[in-house]
Amino acid sequence: MSKLLEVKNLSVGIADGQILKDVNLTINAGEIHVLMGPNGAGKSTFGNALMGSPVYNVLSGKILFDGEDITEFTPDKRAKAGMFMSFQNPLEVPGVSLESFIRNSIRQKTGKPIKIFSFKKEMEETMELLNMDSSYAERDLNVGFSGGEKKKAEILQMLMLSPKFAILDETDSGLDVDAVRTVSKGIREYQKRTDGALLIITHNAAILEALDVDHAHVIVKGRLVTSGGPELIETINKNGFEEFIREAETDHE
Repeated sequence: MSKLLEVKNLSVGIADGQILKDVNLTINAGEIHVLMGPNGAGKSTFGNALMGSPVYNVLSGKILFDGEDITEFTPDKRAKAGMFMSFQNPLEVPGVSLESFIRNSIRQKTGKPIKIFSFKKEMEETMELLNMDSSYAERDLNVGFSGGEKKKAEILQMLMLSPKFAILDETDSGLDVDAVRTVSKGIREYQKRTDGALLIITHNAAILEALDVDHAHVIVKGRLVTSGGPELIETINKNGFEEFIREAETDHE
C-alpha cells in the first residue's frame, strides 16, 4: 500500500498553549484508522490541524499528503489536494442550497465544468442510498436540518466529492441506532467508490461495528499513547481509557 498521509512529530497549539505533542501517524491508501480518547484529549484538534484550521498553530513537525508537504497549505488548498472533513457540528449556510454547495465544491476541486444531468442523477441515487428525502437537495445547507440529517448531508458531500482522504469527526455523535447504521453504510459505499483512506474520530464504537477497521489509536492529553488493531477498540469498550490515562501521567511526571 502507498503512504497517503504522514504526520511527523506534529505539535500544535492555540494562543493559550500547546495541545498536541509530537504526534506521529502514517495512513496508507484504502485504510480505515480510528482515533479514540477521553474528552479533551485533542482528538478534534488533530483533525482540524490536519485540515489546516487557522484556529490552530503548528509549533513543530510536518504533515505530508500524497508525498507533498502540506504543513503550510490553507484549508481550501488541502481540499483541492483531496482532503475532506466531516464536522462534529456542521454549520448552517442560509441562502445556499445543499445541491448548489456540493456542485460548487466539486467545481472548485476539479476546476472543470459540471455536467448537470449526470450530477443530479448521481446525487439523487446517493441521497436514496442514505435514506435522505430528495427535497433536502433544494433546502438551504443544514438550515432546519435535524442532527441526523446534518450528518447524512456531510456523508453525502463525502460521497459526491470522493476525496482521497476523509476525516470524520464524531459523525456518530447524537445519532440514533438507525442513523448510525446509515452513516456506516455511507462509509462502506465510500470505500467501494474509491481507494481513499478514512480517519474516524469517535468515542462511540457503535459506528465501527459494521466496518473493517485496520488500525486504532488512543490519544491522551495531546499525545498518541498507543496504537493497535481492532482488538484495541474491544479493550477500550471493556475497560475504558483509565489505563491509558494512568500510563500517560506516569510517563510524563
